[in-house]
Amino acid sequence: MSRRARRGSGHLYKRGKIWWFKFFDAQGQPHWRSSGSRERAVAETMLRDQLGQRDRGAPVLPDPRRVVVDALLDNLKIDYQLNGHRSYDRAHLSCRHLLRLFAGRAAASVTGVDVAKYSSLRLGEGVAPATVNRELAALRRAYRLAVRQGVLAAMPVITTLREDNVRTGFLEADQVTVIGRHLKATEADVVRCMHVTGWRSRSEVFPLTWAQVDWAGGFVRLEPGTTKNREGRAFPLIPPLRALLERRLEHTRRCERAQGRIIPWVFHRSGRPIKSMAKAWRAACKKAALRVASSTICGGRPSGIWSGRAYPGRWR
Repeated sequence: MSRRARRGSGHLYKRGKIWWFKFFDAQGQPHWRSSGSRERAVAETMLRDQLGQRDRGAPVLPDPRRVVVDALLDNLKIDYQLNGHRSYDRAHLSCRHLLRLFAGRAAASVTGVDVAKYSSLRLGEGVAPATVNRELAALRRAYRLAVRQGVLAAMPVITTLREDNVRTGFLEADQVTVIGRHLKATEADVVRCMHVTGWRSRSEVFPLTWAQVDWAGGFVRLEPGTTKNREGRAFPLIPPLRALLERRLEHTRRCERAQGRIIPWVFHRSGRPIKSMAKAWRAACKKAALRVASSTICGGRPSGIWSGRAYPGRWR
């Protein structure tokens, strides 16, 4: 008789007043689970479900009582990477903040009250409701993934906050000119390009290459999959934009001759791609005596790179 056949039925037992059950997986390894109930019938049903899943070849999932929020958020980040979500960085930041309160916490023990407490703590730090909602959305998605994958049986109620964050304070052309005087030539050109096109910095303007500039057709193109909605987009080469790109092309050609290599990017620092210019932006705004360090350049927020604050300590 095989080991699996000898240990196929499992058994029930009590710890205090709560019924538990023990069963073996396909490899003969023992597993223990609490039914969380004083009723023997509840434990019997849970045991039959576990044995049925085992017989169908399904893997034995971890005990829900031992699944912590950290594991759920790690699984969320893996899901974002596997599916190529462009908002991975935003999700990663949300997870960092969520772990300040929920690190090491059993996922099954989190309640709607705990979620409300988290929202209150974040608002107390001066964070906008929209930011809190992005973090709560990450937590909700992490729980939904766990439920869908069978790791958890249920999830807490996660209620988002009301948002009244109409964007205001878009920069005028003269303000862009004033700030540009306190930036290096490349950074100033980035800001001018964003102001003209309304494109985002990190995902659209920073990675812009010369292959996307159609001089003959008179357009600058964003390829499908590179924008926030993953749809292609084109902007006409109006005179201010054409003059800016011609100036960038001349600068790029000089760098290529000096370095003996091809530089594909429109905006670069001596041939190196631009990843961020948050510090330069804040310094320029301060020198220009304009309180716009976290405002918008044009009709679209520049990926949030302009605003930043020291990462506060954990809540304990």
